[in-house]
Amino acid sequence: MMSRRSLFAAVAVGALFGARAFAAETVNYTPAGFDAALRDGKSILVEVHAPWCPTCKAQKPILADIEAKPEYKDLFVVHVDFDSQKDAVQRFGAHMQSTLITFKGGKETGRSVGQTDPAAIAALVAKAI
Repeated sequence: MMSRRSLFAAVAVGALFGARAFAAETVNYTPAGFDAALRDGKSILVEVHAPWCPTCKAQKPILADIEAKPEYKDLFVVHVDFDSQKDAVQRFGAHMQSTLITFKGGKETGRSVGQTDPAAIAALVAKAI
């Protein structure tokens, strides 16, 4: 027989992994991976961030909440490190960390820099769907 504690633990683990099944796919930027997603017409969110950036840290939980929603299960999220991936930063025309860019059907649909308002970020991400 399963103890109450074990049962709660099993339910919690199932909920965690079950919810993750609906979450957006997240990858680190590679030119080939991004080009393939663009060519396939995927809904894409590019997150240009830096680990030292306070605005990026404020965006992180907001983006995580949005990306975990079932309606964003097909969203392809691409992380770009502002400090170490200068080729990507230049490619996307990101002049600052905390830049968010959406694509749909192979075309850019929206962009924001330094945004930390959850409603504004949600509206931007919705432009990719």
